[in-house]
Amino acid sequence: MADLNDPKTFWWRNAVVYQVYVRSFADSDGDGIGDLPGITSRLPHLADLGVDALWITPFYTSPQNDHGYDVADYRDVDPLFGKLSDADDLVARAHELGLRVVVDLVPNHTSDQHEWFKAALAAGPGSPERARYMFRDSPEGKPEGTPPNNWSSVFGGPAWTQVEDGQWYLHLFDSTQPDLDWRNPEVAEMFEDVLRFWLDRGVDGFRVDVAHGLFKEESLRDQIVEEGETASSGQVNSDHSMVSLDLKDEPMWDQPEVHGVYRAWHRILDEAGPDKMAVAEAWTQTPESMAAFVRPDELDQAFNFAWLLADWSAEPFAGVITDTLAAVEPVGASPTWVLSNHDVVRHVTRYGGGEQGLARGRAATLAMLALPGSSYLYQGEELGLEQVDVAPEHRQDPSYLRTGEVGRDGCRVPIPWSGSEAPYGFGPGTAQPWIPQPAEWADLTVEAQTGDPSSTLEFYREALRVRREFAWTAGDDVEVLDAEPDVLMFRRGPLTVVLNCGETPVELPEGELLLASGPVDDKLPGDTAAWLR
Repeated sequence: MADLNDPKTFWWRNAVVYQVYVRSFADSDGDGIGDLPGITSRLPHLADLGVDALWITPFYTSPQNDHGYDVADYRDVDPLFGKLSDADDLVARAHELGLRVVVDLVPNHTSDQHEWFKAALAAGPGSPERARYMFRDSPEGKPEGTPPNNWSSVFGGPAWTQVEDGQWYLHLFDSTQPDLDWRNPEVAEMFEDVLRFWLDRGVDGFRVDVAHGLFKEESLRDQIVEEGETASSGQVNSDHSMVSLDLKDEPMWDQPEVHGVYRAWHRILDEAGPDKMAVAEAWTQTPESMAAFVRPDELDQAFNFAWLLADWSAEPFAGVITDTLAAVEPVGASPTWVLSNHDVVRHVTRYGGGEQGLARGRAATLAMLALPGSSYLYQGEELGLEQVDVAPEHRQDPSYLRTGEVGRDGCRVPIPWSGSEAPYGFGPGTAQPWIPQPAEWADLTVEAQTGDPSSTLEFYREALRVRREFAWTAGDDVEVLDAEPDVLMFRRGPLTVVLNCGETPVELPEGELLLASGPVDDKLPGDTAAWLR
């Protein structure tokens, strides 16, 4: 039996975690928006799929300006998604099925409807209520109406909004998401209470949103920008999917004081039990700075977005593997791997879309699942879903509403479960859900793919079944092997993985073929991966 006090046996070290975007997973009441009872009703799908845990995006009380990442009450469930008892029922049912539950925590900012922020507006400058947030005056010697510095919002536009009495508040995201001042001890106390609240209700872990953003340089100085450039968060690319790190001067991100917060949280998680965890969403500039978040006395994992950023090519993929493993090895942490999530273009589309994109997506997934550490899957990728071109009148991403550029709605379309037309079993009734589903999804439903050995769903099920045979026994050492230029080949214990990123079929090394991402004859075709033992 595994020793629960041995860090190398903690459940998350080699877990497959499935991300549930709560609005878009399953709707129980027919309002077109996913909810907690809907998730509970579909948990058997996750158990059948073979994942170890689910991570649920925020379901707390919220005006939903950023779909729950603007939290008004961290200790309750928004009526849109159910009741607090529904959260308890979900956790209990997941545990019955052998699934762990990770919930999202949003500590960088609150909603502007949070009682603290409403009190801050009412109390005025210099008050203890305002000291919980980043309120500042215009700089001395600057014209009236000049914001405190030149920072921009991740979602586009300025990062400062002026209130009626002339002060400004900082919001690195939407103006309805004011940033908290983590130098105020009340803020730390509040979130420690929130952690304990959900741990007491049985959750197994937390995904920490914007984990690198809690502290800003105390001076709030201007960001240094190159001539001809504009100040930015350094986190956003052209589709506002928050995956670009172009600017090196980032006084708003990754400050050293943040690590004291996570050391305190580590102690709280330990008090709750040796099998409680936290994973950081930390967009840092180097693998080394990412690894700082997962030192033994801080968080347990940090999302590794390097593969998500890499182009379809063997050489960059090899670099992602070696750099990631080298970064986490000195601190004894387990790596994480992710190809898609609710903030980025789905990887089937990134890899070219259509049959080619799907083949590449399956191949990359097979290579990822073979590596030591945790794999995070995003809902619908097991169905081979592509990014949807959402009509402008249906777009709801605040980054789109602030900039007019296509945002993240295309990866958030509710997933199809059954039937031949929308809403494809997403909820009762016949109406389209909150973002309409494409007419061509009938063949991609869970129902349509179940039992079809060539389907993406059955491929995922088989890959996760086979993965369980070696995930805990193959070791943490990975050796990248010499191969042809378009081929990634690596060995992990008894397992050899070959990923052909080119067009020309290649010879497979000797060994028993355990699984391939597509048809294999004597050679491994292009855009295909294989596991051999």
